[in-house]
Amino acid sequence: MAPSTASLEDFHSYILVTGANGGLGYSICCRLIDEFLRTRPSSHSLRLIITTRDKTKSHDTIAKLKDHIFRARRQHKIHEQSPLVAKIYLQAEQVDLCNLRAVQNLAKKLLHALPKLDTIILNAGLGGFAGVDWVLVAWTILTNFPKSVTYPTFKLHHVGQVTGPQETIFSASAGGRQPELGTVFCSNVFGHYMLVHGIAPLLSNSTATPGRVVWVGTLEAYSSVFSTSDIQALKSSSAYESSKRLTDVLALSSSLVSTQPFVRKFLPPPRDHRPPKQYVTHPGICATNMVPLNWILFYLMTAVFYFARWVGSPWHTVTPYKGACAPVWVALASQEELDGLEENEGTGKWGSGTNFQGEERVTRTEVQGWGLGGTVGDNVGLPKRKRPREAEDLTEEGREQFELLGRECWELMERLREEWEGLLGDDD
Repeated sequence: MAPSTASLEDFHSYILVTGANGGLGYSICCRLIDEFLRTRPSSHSLRLIITTRDKTKSHDTIAKLKDHIFRARRQHKIHEQSPLVAKIYLQAEQVDLCNLRAVQNLAKKLLHALPKLDTIILNAGLGGFAGVDWVLVAWTILTNFPKSVTYPTFKLHHVGQVTGPQETIFSASAGGRQPELGTVFCSNVFGHYMLVHGIAPLLSNSTATPGRVVWVGTLEAYSSVFSTSDIQALKSSSAYESSKRLTDVLALSSSLVSTQPFVRKFLPPPRDHRPPKQYVTHPGICATNMVPLNWILFYLMTAVFYFARWVGSPWHTVTPYKGACAPVWVALASQEELDGLEENEGTGKWGSGTNFQGEERVTRTEVQGWGLGGTVGDNVGLPKRKRPREAEDLTEEGREQFELLGRECWELMERLREEWEGLLGDDD
């Protein structure tokens, strides 16, 4: 008897990575290819869908990934005629996450083009950085190294940046004016949020395991810079860190009972199997061009990161490829492994780290108000070198406040999504 269509689809993995043209995003794609070739049998295949902002970047990225596949096959000693040659398929799409109409159009295109989506890795984003305070750089490195380059306080930010005009037809109630939409907030959180909601049916079609939404966060997701009264961080001098704190809160609270009225509107659960699952990861500290630096300063920064690793920092992955360890592990790990870890230790934030020799590993990361897994006392006694600058032992009161914050954030995000969907309408 021939296998059913559903069982055949279980051998084909569909993974989408946003912001794949360079840095961490490109390295996530390379590592996905390597790990897939290394761990999956020849009967399995991977369709890797990448997004970039324009066709030129898509073309260049696909060319580089094809070269990487060729090198990976040689490394794994896979002959050109092997069935494994056809194991990796590449597909490029373009989207500007700050253009909600473009996000909406991409979601519609994918709904018609793909049978399912097993995992979406939400990597694309902006820093909104204007530069660094070099005096503060020198002072904090001299007085608080290596934490000063793990949880930095010397970055300078643009304040109040908003997206360009969205292609909307405003209702009379909107007064003919476009509501403000923060650039960093939209690129890092809201554009992704709208995209995931738009392709929710594809994530629900992943039947072998629940579809996975993998948010890429940061160690710099400080609670002190985030406020629900300014959820878009339009008034904040730390828009990037605020957006990443919001990412942590949304992902970690997504399975709580109190947030389900909003989460189920965002990702409607399928009738006959488990709904998509949300995870949050981070790449540790790796050298990318997110902060504008010339090449001399970039290589100096890289050298400082290596030195931080050598003096005991567990988070300085330094290279984007090592930083991709945690997002790729969450994307490819068995559901049994992920469920078992969460059942035993709670829902956590998964981070890429290394030892002194640079050997990468995935480890739980402390989040203020949540600890390591949302269990009171689970972060007591952690080594100081592993703890964020605002670290506090998790208390019952802190845990309750985080849950309330999660519910409020989900409510605000759903309200904002519904508002913008109403303004955008349907352009079909």
